[in-house]
Amino acid sequence: MSAIRLKTTVPGPRSQELHRRRQHAVPRGVHQSTPVYIVRSEGALLEDVDGNVFIDLAGGIGCLNAGHRDPAVVAAIHEQVDRHMHACVQVTPYENYIALAEMLNRITPGSFAKKTFFMNSGAEAVENAVKVARAYTKRPAIVCFEDAFHGRTLLGMALTSKTHPYKAGFEPFPGDIYRIPYAYCYRCSYGKTYPGCKIQCGTRALEDYFRRFVAAESVAAIIVEPVLGEGGFVVPPLEFFAELRATCDKHGIVLIADEVQTGFARTGAMFACERVGLEPDVLITAKSLGGGLPLAAITGRSEIMDTPGPGALGGTFSGNPVACAAGLAVIETIQRENLCDRANCLGGKFESRAREWRRRWPIVGDVRGLGAMCAFELSDPKTGQPAHEETRQITRYCYAHGVIVLSAGSFGNVIRMLMPLVISDAQFEEALDVMEAGLSDAVGHVLHAVPSVG
Repeated sequence: MSAIRLKTTVPGPRSQELHRRRQHAVPRGVHQSTPVYIVRSEGALLEDVDGNVFIDLAGGIGCLNAGHRDPAVVAAIHEQVDRHMHACVQVTPYENYIALAEMLNRITPGSFAKKTFFMNSGAEAVENAVKVARAYTKRPAIVCFEDAFHGRTLLGMALTSKTHPYKAGFEPFPGDIYRIPYAYCYRCSYGKTYPGCKIQCGTRALEDYFRRFVAAESVAAIIVEPVLGEGGFVVPPLEFFAELRATCDKHGIVLIADEVQTGFARTGAMFACERVGLEPDVLITAKSLGGGLPLAAITGRSEIMDTPGPGALGGTFSGNPVACAAGLAVIETIQRENLCDRANCLGGKFESRAREWRRRWPIVGDVRGLGAMCAFELSDPKTGQPAHEETRQITRYCYAHGVIVLSAGSFGNVIRMLMPLVISDAQFEEALDVMEAGLSDAVGHVLHAVPSVG
């Protein structure tokens, strides 16, 4: 039985009416990827205001690894709301803030002593991780990577690579930010091919950068996504992280892992760092940690985290008790339901289908992923140029036919998977069938647009 149920065309009349209201009430800078306005969600399904039911492969941009309205998370939220909703942990603290910090200290990579504090969003967590690193090292500079995304605050945008739509027009940004190429093998910045490149983007690139652009002894931290998120779900070779870790150790640089999108089972382990063999000094999490509520965490070596003095860290709503209750329930659900194993299973199913698409349609230039954090990149098979318009056609086709999916990548030509990990096999296969039809449709449009020869 199909999970998708479309009672109207998409968007339906009620969604269209809401969109007209939105245009008058909400600034155009608040983008929406689909014209669908939802009223209910459950597991991996969404229902819109017109009664249409969609399979969700976007997961609130990676916030719902444990599923929409996971029963244990909902129960924990209700139980906490019945006791108290807000008090500000810096004034009158509460136990579940401590319990969640203890949990993260225990399950994050690294056998060293750790401490954790909470913020409301991934961007806030990034900013606070940088604050802590600068306080600890007494150094100003931060090194980040091309194609990275670290948020929309001013410092977050300074660290983020993509100009449009995130950065253009909001300048100037904070200084002492330095950017180097990521290990993006499909589009190597050095024109090399792995493994013959011998990880040109690793230690050699960093040491050269320290000689030419910023002194190593001025660098407080290097911040890296173990898998690029908005940058296109790029998975580097494992040697890249080994060299990154060794370089940071050599120069006394704090290594910050941004696991905002990769964390909490998405990559087939609780944290992507486990998959790539990386023990960061500071690890940032958010998105799926809150199970749908705003929550982010900064977890790091105790000696680093204790550097800022009392009052230097915090925020009015940071570590809200309801969000902390949800966070504890999310982690317990992931562990109880073996969602790390489920992520690897889903990733395998996707890879099998996507590699067949690549065989059939050369426009599918690359298929990649780690666990359920997987994607395919569309490129012109003759020139290698990003196939941006075809990517847009596929995402539009998908939502019109009952599947919510997101693109990614600095060139907007990557289709990424962020489905809740509780999605059933039947739901996932149905969603992939729609995506395959969308890909076929997009390729057909390309072929029809080519003039006949002779």
